Amino acid sequence: MSTLLEVRDLHARYGNTQVLHGLNLDVAEGQVTALLGANGAGKTTTLRALCQLMVQTTGSITLDGVALNSRNTEQIARLGVGHVPDGRGTFMALSTEENLRLGAFSRASREGQAEDMDKVYGYFPRLRERASQQAGTLSGGEQQMLAIGRALMGRPRLLLLDEPSFGLAPLVVKDIFAIMRRINQEEKVSILLVEQNAKLALDIADTAYLLETGRVVLHGSSSDMRSNDAVRRAYLGE
Repeated sequence: MSTLLEVRDLHARYGNTQVLHGLNLDVAEGQVTALLGANGAGKTTTLRALCQLMVQTTGSITLDGVALNSRNTEQIARLGVGHVPDGRGTFMALSTEENLRLGAFSRASREGQAEDMDKVYGYFPRLRERASQQAGTLSGGEQQMLAIGRALMGRPRLLLLDEPSFGLAPLVVKDIFAIMRRINQEEKVSILLVEQNAKLALDIADTAYLLETGRVVLHGSSSDMRSNDAVRRAYLGE
């Protein structure tokens, strides 16, 4: 299986504070890759570094052979990287539909936007019901659906998801993760998933990386990670 995203010797910092220390990771075409680790391990910073968002980086980041390091966030989005940040990044004063339309802003052409909107509504029927509703009045689960839907409107090849389960009820989380797997399988969108709930992440992921203090300390298939004693004790509560 070909590699879509390749990261080599990635260092990232906020001002004088170094967070990532020589990170190496790959995301295969069409697969789901999970980033695991405790709070402060550098998971969110990794996603921001890939988008060149609010963080200074050195090292090599390529998407299907195209270097991302020298590009700005908008250019990276145009190349096919969709980012669903922690906190969801919803435009609260705008309607659900207006938020979705903004997701297509990075596309070179508006052709097919209506069809893509229908596709998003197919994955998230509740968003269709609330198309004219102000986004700030949506429930937490609906806002998370909206954030994912908005990213899909950009037709990404790679979707970066930061803690999609945070603050949501278990049944809502189950629905959202099932839809994310459908999106991966049906749209062939590769996913890099940051998720505090390691069990949840490993259930959906094909491969996983474990980060500690800005370094990869373990990586492998999801089944191998699940069977690793250290991972089971520290992250799976077993």
